[in-house]
Amino acid sequence: MSDVLERTKPVTTDTGDHDTCSHYFEKTDLDKAWIHGNPIEALCGKWDVPMKDPTRYPVCGTCKNIIGRMKP
Repeated sequence: MSDVLERTKPVTTDTGDHDTCSHYFEKTDLDKAWIHGNPIEALCGKWDVPMKDPTRYPVCGTCKNIIGRMKP
C-alpha cells in the first residue's frame, strides 16, 4: 500500500486572449451557446463562451478583419 497522493494539473492550450477580446460568431452558433453555455468557435478560430455584453472588451483584430472582408 502506498501513501502517495497524485495530483494532476490541467494544461491550457489557448493563448487566453478570449479573456481580453470580444469575438464574432456565426449567429446560429451564438444562439445555441447562450442557451446551453457551451464554447463555440469564433470566426478567427478561437473557442470561447460568448458573453451577454460584448462591449466590455475590444473586438478581436482577426475577427474584425474577417468581418470586414465579408461585408461589401
